[in-house]
Amino acid sequence: MRIVIAGAGEVGTHLAKMLSNEQHDIVIIDPEEARLRPINATMDVLTIQGSATSVNILTDTLGKKTDLFIAVAHSEDTNITAAILAKRLGAVKTIARIDNREYMEFSTRSFFRSLGIDSLIYPELIAAKEVLGLLHETGTTEFMEFSGGILALYVQKLDSKAPIINKSIRDIYFSPEYSQYRAVAIKRGEQTIIPRGEDVFMEGDLVFVISTREGIREMMQFSGKVSFVAKKIMILGGSRIGRKVAAFLQDDCQIKMIEQDAAKCERLAEELEDTLIINGDGRDAALLLEEGVDRMDAFVALTGSAETNILACLLASKIGVKKTIAEVESESYINLAENTGIDTIINKKISAASRIFRHTTNPNVTQVKCMTGTDAEVLEYKVVEGARITKGKLKDIHFPKGAIVGGGTRGSKPFIATGETHIQAGDRIVVFTLPKSMEDMSKFFR
Repeated sequence: MRIVIAGAGEVGTHLAKMLSNEQHDIVIIDPEEARLRPINATMDVLTIQGSATSVNILTDTLGKKTDLFIAVAHSEDTNITAAILAKRLGAVKTIARIDNREYMEFSTRSFFRSLGIDSLIYPELIAAKEVLGLLHETGTTEFMEFSGGILALYVQKLDSKAPIINKSIRDIYFSPEYSQYRAVAIKRGEQTIIPRGEDVFMEGDLVFVISTREGIREMMQFSGKVSFVAKKIMILGGSRIGRKVAAFLQDDCQIKMIEQDAAKCERLAEELEDTLIINGDGRDAALLLEEGVDRMDAFVALTGSAETNILACLLASKIGVKKTIAEVESESYINLAENTGIDTIINKKISAASRIFRHTTNPNVTQVKCMTGTDAEVLEYKVVEGARITKGKLKDIHFPKGAIVGGGTRGSKPFIATGETHIQAGDRIVVFTLPKSMEDMSKFFR
């Protein structure tokens, strides 16, 4: 697939990194040579310095058949203009990153499609929905539903009290509860492991688990986690993500929002009538205590500063808040934040990249999620007639070792996969894969 990316910012660079691992022909356009330089040094892609709205540049770039044009520059106007021009100049499919919520309304999206923009991506809205999901599923550090919620991915960090510490996959597999959930990956330090029977769970591991609804309680018991209802929530930062989270929750929950900019506080107070807006520095322990952070169920840090978000969440956690969520956009800080005791890290560029990435994979992929803090991906496939994965039991078809089938749904019934499972056409299958195995794994679904 030939893919042109307009914008070498964080989202564009992350996308290029992901896609360059999968044998795509990638071209990146950006006006800043300084942004293109590190891409040239580390990735096998073609870079073009210039404006993505230049007709001459687009004409030259799109002279070859272009399957996908992705506009993810910082400016919404640039993205919309570039995507419209690219479609007129021959791009088969176009995607534009936007910053305006009203553009996502159904009638407006239809209007943009008539102009030539096939899909709109709003990173802040995607991230806000992730936060809301994590506040609903408080026992996990990352969460994704499949097939209407009858199957889900949970990510849990094991502390010293977790009952499965020092037990192997094989030990747990023979417990009757394990038939309702399956560990599909373990992140240990910088390494992501696709677990086999002899692999042992250790303190500090991040464990990625596929579970049915019936298996959630047993899964929580094995990992030592407890899910609770978060009704009192403190949000640090009146960012776009923070405003969307507060707007959705303020009717049913007690929301306090701390914002350092006094003028912004006045605007937030008008916009969020049922949210208490506090002007102050969220890194100030005295202020947090004065505002009752020790009585909060959850603390969500969504400022534009990763350092502020990490420090504030660590402070809230030390005070006793049960659930902390930090927005960390700098990839170099993600592992640091995960290893310091913060429950959940969100990264809007990775979330947005997951949505865009779905357009570059097998057409039978129905969902994709790029996992925060690791290069691994979770994909849901709809299995077609004659696909290689249907040719025998999973233990017999030589499925790539860097990938694993966690489970799936057959009709309306979920199942957890084992070596004895025989996948059938029509099944929806959830697969966890490392980048090195993506190409080989995808062949099983063609």
